[in-house]
Amino acid sequence: MGDSPIYNPRYETMPRPELEQLQLERLQATVNRAYKNVPLYRGVLDNLGLQPEDFQSRDDLRKLPFTTKDDLRRAYPYGLLAVPLREVVRFHMSSGTTGSPTVVAYTANDLQHWTDLVARNLVAAGITREDVVQVFFGYGLFSGGFGLHQGAEAIGASVLPVSSAELIQQVKMMQDFRTTALVGMPSYALDIAAAVEEEGIDPHSLSLRLGCFGAEPWSERTREEIERRLGLLAYDNYGLSEMGGPGVSGECVQRHGMHLAEDHYLVEVIDPATGELVPDGDEGELVFTTLTKEATPLLRYRSGDLSSIDTAPCECGRTSARMARVWHRSDDMLILHGINVFPADVGEALAEFPEAGERFQLVVERVGGRDQLEVRIELSGFVPDTNQELLRVYEKLTRRLEQVLSFEPKMSLLGPRGLLENGLPAPRVVDKREA
Repeated sequence: MGDSPIYNPRYETMPRPELEQLQLERLQATVNRAYKNVPLYRGVLDNLGLQPEDFQSRDDLRKLPFTTKDDLRRAYPYGLLAVPLREVVRFHMSSGTTGSPTVVAYTANDLQHWTDLVARNLVAAGITREDVVQVFFGYGLFSGGFGLHQGAEAIGASVLPVSSAELIQQVKMMQDFRTTALVGMPSYALDIAAAVEEEGIDPHSLSLRLGCFGAEPWSERTREEIERRLGLLAYDNYGLSEMGGPGVSGECVQRHGMHLAEDHYLVEVIDPATGELVPDGDEGELVFTTLTKEATPLLRYRSGDLSSIDTAPCECGRTSARMARVWHRSDDMLILHGINVFPADVGEALAEFPEAGERFQLVVERVGGRDQLEVRIELSGFVPDTNQELLRVYEKLTRRLEQVLSFEPKMSLLGPRGLLENGLPAPRVVDKREA
């Protein structure tokens, strides 16, 4: 892997003392904007006896409480706007499957910043104006498709907004337009790989050379499988809708963590149980403060995503901190029979078996006064010749999960794409006990 160009050297290679001073200046402007225009934050500062001018260092940010997803839901739809509605040019939002959606608004400047940040990530991964980029993220209230589309166009690449088209059409587009780069969810990339194989197409006959994947947890095993089955190099990128969507961080060609856009986001890593900062390099929950967002600035937003931060310079020349892949969240732990169950642990166990796909789901319900866990697993291109062979796989997976969980779960084996809902992955955890 060689070096790749840098989209915005001024900010991506800025010495850290200069970067931290820039962060402070932008933080002060953001706190001032939020205090003047957002009732939530004006109330928070007034209750604490603080004024915007009291923020004289980045550490002063820790005087503030966290902003949570519940705060965003209570503010639906316009409660967090820091600009008049006439200055908002677009809205995106979460699905709102567990309550009111979380809304993010964009001014024209917000859209330009977002586009530039995604362009940074794509360039870091090696995409150029010579590429034909096939985007199979969905387009709509979900921000992924639009963000990656805009970033690729900013580079000058040719964009195919195929979105959630049928797999056979995805493959046909790849062939007809000689697609060189794929952008979307890693699990759907594997679905495309399966379709390529079903059509009897040699992946090396395609023009693919790289892919940028995100919007769901994925492992190194999945990266290796995508690369092997599609004949490309796969790169990770990270975003969250509350920060504007994709573009928060992304891998460079070194693939030693995802470079954070620290000139646009101030990132803290906390112990999710205590809320205190963890030592540098330790895993904790990511907390984000926007530094340039005009329409919906957020202060100390708890993402729920667990990761660690490395501030050492990268061989690629970028000086921004790098975050490790997000594989699990602080809020997806289940307690069953007195045992803490993390979906990430289940995922790591399933990764040991080639028959198990990347997608799985944990469903918990109370039966006869006792908690019952069902693990629903997609099979990955595995078609058993006999019921006996299917039973063998079932028993093998059951034994391994019992070792990991310390109790035997109920288990269901599904076919490929069995955990897709309207083209998107089904929720990783479904807890029916509250209902």
